[in-house]
Amino acid sequence: MQLFYNPDLGPTSKEITFDKDESRHIIRVLRKKEGDVLHITNGKGFLFSAEIILGNDKKCIASIIKSEEKPRTRDYYLHVAIAPTKNNDRFEWFLEKATEIGIDEITPIICENSERKVVKTERFLRIVQAAMKQSLQFTLPKLNEPIKFSDFIDQDFSGETFIAHCEENIEKKVLKNIATPNDSYTILIGPEGDFSSKEIQQSLTKNFTPISLGENRLRTETAGLNVVQSIAYLHQ
Repeated sequence: MQLFYNPDLGPTSKEITFDKDESRHIIRVLRKKEGDVLHITNGKGFLFSAEIILGNDKKCIASIIKSEEKPRTRDYYLHVAIAPTKNNDRFEWFLEKATEIGIDEITPIICENSERKVVKTERFLRIVQAAMKQSLQFTLPKLNEPIKFSDFIDQDFSGETFIAHCEENIEKKVLKNIATPNDSYTILIGPEGDFSSKEIQQSLTKNFTPISLGENRLRTETAGLNVVQSIAYLHQ
């Protein structure tokens, strides 16, 4: 199934008009024609079936013939707050793979040791949207705007909270051994230079549990994907 994305569709929508780029992709690349049925999600848990009524490669229009609410495929909520990498490609790789495996919310956090202090989320959002469509999911993960670590940690958190760091004088537990199934999780992943001692202490004050991701020191994007996979594995 080829899945398209349009956030403006709702349960009462009757018709969809695709923009020029998507129209060209549908008609020229996929060779769809009038009468063919397309599948679209609004990223809010709905799947729409729509029949092409105008097969123009500059303005493709389809009539909604069916809409259905798709149940969530996960019984947990995962929020990963992660420092953006210096190389955008590595952070985009994390976004793509985390979305494919299953994540609900992502917050780029700017830390004291962050290599990248300025982040533009427009391209990141397109990566997440594409990964949602490719993996045939119907709920778009929430991608928040970047926030300073000190501001992020000052919030109130629900569910289980963890921080992955490399400081050796603090006892750390293995995530898969302490996370409770069917819960919500907020997990902090730091930059290549790790969280500062001050940031770690701030997280402990907010009752974040220090965790280990194994004996090997991981890159930021690898650590992020590690926790996404660990939580997914916990619920298999």
